[in-house]
Amino acid sequence: MKLAQWSLHFYRLRYRREVRWAYAPESHGDYALLKLVADNGASGIAEGVIKATRTGYSPRSLAATLEDVLLPLLKGVDLADTCAVGRAFHWLDGNLAGRALIDNACWALRAAAAGKPLWRDWRGAAEVPVTWIVTRRPPAGMAAEAAEMCARHGLRSLKRKGGQGRDTDLRVIAEVRAAVGASIELSMDANRAYPQEGIADYVRAIADAGVTVAEDPCQLAPDSAFEKLQRECPIPLLVDFPCTSRQDAALFLDRGARSLMVKPGRIGLSEALEIDTLCARSGAGVSLGMFYETALGTALSLQAAAALKSRLVLPAEHSFYLLLTEQVTNIALEVKHGKFRLPDEPNLERLVDWKAVEKYKI
Repeated sequence: MKLAQWSLHFYRLRYRREVRWAYAPESHGDYALLKLVADNGASGIAEGVIKATRTGYSPRSLAATLEDVLLPLLKGVDLADTCAVGRAFHWLDGNLAGRALIDNACWALRAAAAGKPLWRDWRGAAEVPVTWIVTRRPPAGMAAEAAEMCARHGLRSLKRKGGQGRDTDLRVIAEVRAAVGASIELSMDANRAYPQEGIADYVRAIADAGVTVAEDPCQLAPDSAFEKLQRECPIPLLVDFPCTSRQDAALFLDRGARSLMVKPGRIGLSEALEIDTLCARSGAGVSLGMFYETALGTALSLQAAAALKSRLVLPAEHSFYLLLTEQVTNIALEVKHGKFRLPDEPNLERLVDWKAVEKYKI
């Protein structure tokens, strides 16, 4: 299959409430939708997020990179060959967002051409357990949101955003636990908010409070300090921000990492599965992370759950789309009994509501 046509679409979808991320407050998300069409008529789509304060690119710069740099490298490449597509970008540094879009769209294209969803081809289950991310607010507000989402969607796991100070983080844990009960699994992501000095005491404190996984509690690097910190911590340190490639993963695993984050929306399905393979060989676990996907992006990113070889340290994070007031899908994609049900549709373009893409376009 050779590339015959492509198109790129941008849209903005509102959040139900303002979200305070570590890097900036937001009231909406901006997205890119890439569509590739092969010379046999098969099409594949992929969604990426655009956050100038987080990812460092804009709609204009992403469009220029795809048109001027990345897509020309696919000229004459067999898109059905995963290795050939990877070799086309072998010498490139950077441009992670554009490469992830292309990689994911190629996977979607292959599934459409084969007439079988990726999750079926990878012999996975249609239902994938998910967790809810409770973003930074006063503890009482975080506890109320946690209880509401667990009750509404049957969730059995929650990730709380920490970084509001040790005492506040511990109060959040206590109030969320009181609101949802003892059976809900709790993890904490501080988004590198704390200094390395004394961080082991912080991790031990949140572990004593009932947290099972500590994600990016401080700046992490694959060095002796990380190796020492993981040995001192009673729970796994989940490495997210500094692990975006198989090379990063190998370095952290060599230093004793017990769990790594893989985000298909950020690094592409191919790279995510390569990291998972390394973790499986080392006996480490993975967490399947969201990258702000809408319901459409979730339907593609969660296909990866079917192919994972290593153990999941947490349920997948892909319930974020429930925070959006609008979607660009033409069917409802729901979370019930704590699980997202993957659509039994090989051609994900058929899920796209193109009128909504036009309505919400940037």
